[in-house]
Order: sequence, then C-alpha cells, then structure tokens
Amino acid sequence: MKVITGADIDEIALGAAVLGTGGGGDPHVGSLIAKRLIRLHGPVRMLGVDELTDDDFVVPVGGIGAPSVSVERIMAESELLAVLDGIERGTGRKPTAVMPIEVGGGNSMIPIAAAAIAGLPVVDGDAMGRAFPEAQMVTYHLAGYGPGTTVLVDHHGNEVISRPVDGAWSERLARAVTIEMGGGATMVDYAYPGDVARECAIPETLTLAKRIGGILRGRDAQGRELRDDERIDALCADLGAIRLFDGKVRDLQRAVDGGFTRGAAELDGVGADRGSAFRLDFQNEMLLARRDGELAAVTPDLIAVLDLATGMPITTDAVRYGARVAVIAIPCHEKWRTPEGLHTAGPQHFGYDVEWTPVEELAAHKKEVL
Repeated sequence: MKVITGADIDEIALGAAVLGTGGGGDPHVGSLIAKRLIRLHGPVRMLGVDELTDDDFVVPVGGIGAPSVSVERIMAESELLAVLDGIERGTGRKPTAVMPIEVGGGNSMIPIAAAAIAGLPVVDGDAMGRAFPEAQMVTYHLAGYGPGTTVLVDHHGNEVISRPVDGAWSERLARAVTIEMGGGATMVDYAYPGDVARECAIPETLTLAKRIGGILRGRDAQGRELRDDERIDALCADLGAIRLFDGKVRDLQRAVDGGFTRGAAELDGVGADRGSAFRLDFQNEMLLARRDGELAAVTPDLIAVLDLATGMPITTDAVRYGARVAVIAIPCHEKWRTPEGLHTAGPQHFGYDVEWTPVEELAAHKKEVL
C-alpha cells in the first residue's frame, strides 16, 4: 500500500480503533473526514519510515482532548491547514510529510486527512504503536527528544504556539489550553527532521492497522473468508494477542474530567467465563484489566474491547451497559518495555497499585493455575 485511497480508509480506521485501546478519538468521524478530503483532493502517497531523508521535516498531526468531546464537536477541516501553517511559521520550516502521533482511533485518520488537504505524503509509522492519553507518552520522549515547537488550534480560529521545556510541560500546557478550547483541539508536536523521525518512529503501523481492519471485515492474511465468530480468534492469532475475557457490561462509570474521558466498566462473564467478573479502568484508553480482582493486563500493553458477535472495536466513549464484549490484550512495542518506557506510561504513572508484568506472562501464569 504505497497510496491510500478512499477504499482503504475503513479498514485502516477499524484497525486503528483496535490499536487505540478505546482512545485516540472516534475513528468513524475521522474516517468520514479523511474520505471526503481524499475524494476532493486525490489519494495520499504513503512513505515508509526508511524512505525519509535527513532533509525532510516530518510533522505529527493529531487531536488532543477527551474522546467524548470529539464525537459531539467534530473537528473543522480548516484546523488541518491552520495547524500546518502554524508549525511552519513557528519553526521557519515547511512540512514535507505528516505522520500520526499515535496510530490509535481517529488520530490515525487526522494525518491522512491533513496529507490530503495539504498535498503531502503521510508516513507509515507513528510515535506510540497504540494510543496513550498524555502528550509526553511518545517514542521521541523515550529517546530523549523534547516536544519542540507545539501548535494548538480550534474551530474558532484560535492558535497557540508554545515551546515547552520538556514533554511533561507540553502535556500540562496543552491540556490546559485544550480545556479552554472546549475539551478538544488539533495539535502538532514533536516535529523533527527525517533522521530523527527514522530513529524514533515505530514503522508500518498504518499498514498494520489495515491488516487488522481486513481481518475484522472478514478476510484473513491468506485471503480466506472469515465468519463473524472466527474474527476475534483470527485477530488474536495474527497479533499474538491474548483473549482475556468474554462478558456483559453490568456497570459503567464514565465522565469527562481534566480534559480526559475517565471511568471504569464492570463485566460479568458469559460462555466459558460465566461465574467470573472483570473490571476495566480507563483514561481515554483502556489501561488496567482485572479478572476476579487479579491483574489480567496493564499499560503499556494494549487492552482492546471488541463486540462479541462481530469483533468490531468499541471505544471508551461508546461502551454501553448491557453490551456483550470480548476483551483482548496485545503485547506492546519493545520500546515501551524499557525502564524509560515503563516510567513514562507504566501503571505507576497513572496511580495504579500494581507492578507491570508482560501480558503473555500473566496469561501463562493463569494457564498454570487452571
């Protein structure tokens, strides 16, 4: 896939919703914007991370704020050109490519839409390999790079350009501005030359998202048609994921707080999991899973919620009481399993009283107990 057309968008959006672990913005809204702009401006060329040159200026474009807000107040297309214009004026460098800051959810669609309207290529990679709720939770930060010049714009035409001293300050400043902008904004940060992007980006994540989307739409990697009830297991086999729990949502607590969608979902087991209980805690993204009070998976590993009947991903703002779901966990990229990765996005950062254990070790321990 060297060119992204409108026909590719739905599969990329589906896969990105899985990798987004419930967050990253609404993929459906983002896909509508991306398809419209591709229809108006033509297909988007996609560059591999290794195709970037030292002379490139790679600009990550995405949304920031609570996913619940992004569904109700849809991003204006004018924000895409405005944020690119802002980074050019703020740095004196003209963007040569855009990139997802995170491959998750709607934030996989926004850079494709920006590339279409601006006539730029999009990079097949991102800075998380998933979605995370805070601005410093990127591979650039893990490698010791600061956020550089950041730009936030909203649909009113407001623009805020800042130069935070580090990633933590970037998150604090951007979150405060986003709240004042109504809970959602379009943002550029970690804009760097091509050599830095090559060093930091997790490659081929848009390609991965499309492959996931193809499985969920009923086609495995060999092109074999899949029944609805085969798709979740086929996805787990492809990703090396673990199917943690099948259940029905019996209680849900969710609110927009401090620029995030925060809450918890309680599940009762169905099928083979009948008689067990499961809890999911989230801050934009699903971050912690417990089965019968015992740790089942925790950030930075990925926790995704899928519709039990169809395999379609369910975002944190779309989880509903009574929904029958499957919860799966995917091992995160190795960069997040380093000491710096765990310090940045591990359970202690979010205040959880658990130690990170690889999800595959937790699953193996459960099998031994059973």
